Amino acid sequence: MKYLATCVFAAVLGVSAASAQELAPLNSDTEADRMDWSQLEARFGAFKAPKERTRVGGVSKTLANEYWRSLGEGYKAFADRHGVEVVYQAAQDEGDQLGQLAMAENLITQGYDALLFSPQTDVNLQPALEVATDKGIPVINVNDAVIPQVAHYVGNVQKDNGVRAANWMIKAYPEGGKLAIIEGQAGVFAAGQRTAGFTETIEANGKFEIVASVPANWSRELAYNAAATIMQQHPDLKGFYANNDGMALGVVEAVKSVDQLGKVAVIGTDGISDAYASIRAGELTGTIDSFPVLTGEIAMEVALRLVNGDDIPRVVATPQALITSDNIDVFASTGEALRKAILSQ
Repeated sequence: MKYLATCVFAAVLGVSAASAQELAPLNSDTEADRMDWSQLEARFGAFKAPKERTRVGGVSKTLANEYWRSLGEGYKAFADRHGVEVVYQAAQDEGDQLGQLAMAENLITQGYDALLFSPQTDVNLQPALEVATDKGIPVINVNDAVIPQVAHYVGNVQKDNGVRAANWMIKAYPEGGKLAIIEGQAGVFAAGQRTAGFTETIEANGKFEIVASVPANWSRELAYNAAATIMQQHPDLKGFYANNDGMALGVVEAVKSVDQLGKVAVIGTDGISDAYASIRAGELTGTIDSFPVLTGEIAMEVALRLVNGDDIPRVVATPQALITSDNIDVFASTGEALRKAILSQ
């Protein structure tokens, strides 16, 4: 445990091992070496079945959050279709950085052909990446924190989540007004980018005031408390943007508690089933769905293509869409129907 802590703190301080890849720090939203998920077959040909006994290991943030459970379902679905063994593990909660690192390092020792990492912060799995790189094991960073030196990333454009939420607010409230942001975990790439996308778009409009931008660390309870305080201080608030759906649903509960449902808009991020149910119930205003099951399938395909020798770009961008009561039925589908809905938007 002392060794693991030393590794994490070394990464935080920017101390990288000699094995670190000589790559520019990755910004997955702006990286030029990128492609869209929908072009994989057109660019690299039909997917070829991997060799027998191919094994892929995945480590994620936590299974307490539906998004990460759904991502694992996507991994398994694609792997099962192609006879690949997959092991998917996750930390106890979204704050167990050392536990997640221990899982990742354990997977490396077990000889998997590729690894799928969804780190809790941008740095906590850096030591595991370095070890895997030394051993020649492909590592794919799958949403939403970004390891700066990772060679391959699969996920959506994080900044665009906030931009889409902001554009909805601008259209819904042409006269402007007061808005608030419930942020995710400090130091996580996705949280920073989602917040920046929302803030920059709103400020460019010139008619709104962001009266609060408060981290709630992905916690529904903390989001509830923060939202309650913000509404008490700003009873004329028009809406909230939350960096994930769990926090957004906490905000909805706070809005309901002061009888402001339908008067204060709440938009979340991720597209979990509880968010869809809340939208159908007329409570949550919307969610920016990043389609975690499909993202998991795409990430597994990328991992296996890398094992097969395909020269995949550094970033493979996955889809996202703003879901409201106006289009929820279109995107509530699965499989090929969902892929068609996404491609037609």
